[in-house]
Amino acid sequence: MATKESILNKIQILITNQFDTPEAAFDFFDKDGSGKLNRSEVVKLLKEAEISGFIRGIVASKLVEGYDSSGDELIGWEEFKLAVDEIEDTA
Repeated sequence: MATKESILNKIQILITNQFDTPEAAFDFFDKDGSGKLNRSEVVKLLKEAEISGFIRGIVASKLVEGYDSSGDELIGWEEFKLAVDEIEDTA
């Protein structure tokens, strides 16, 4: 199974290679324009980052659980930014 580090690395590669800024990545995956990423939007992000379909749902749940500081089961911009900052710190 993929490690947290390898998953975060793939997300970093996606954001760096496909988008000019983390904000652009967030806006791209925020399909409903709510200002927050729901679980299905996180799954799409993971798919684009080439995370295996077998574990994508589990990883999405863990990411939402791990970075959702507001408890609304969504990832807002500030929570997303914290995740991106953590990714950059581990790189």
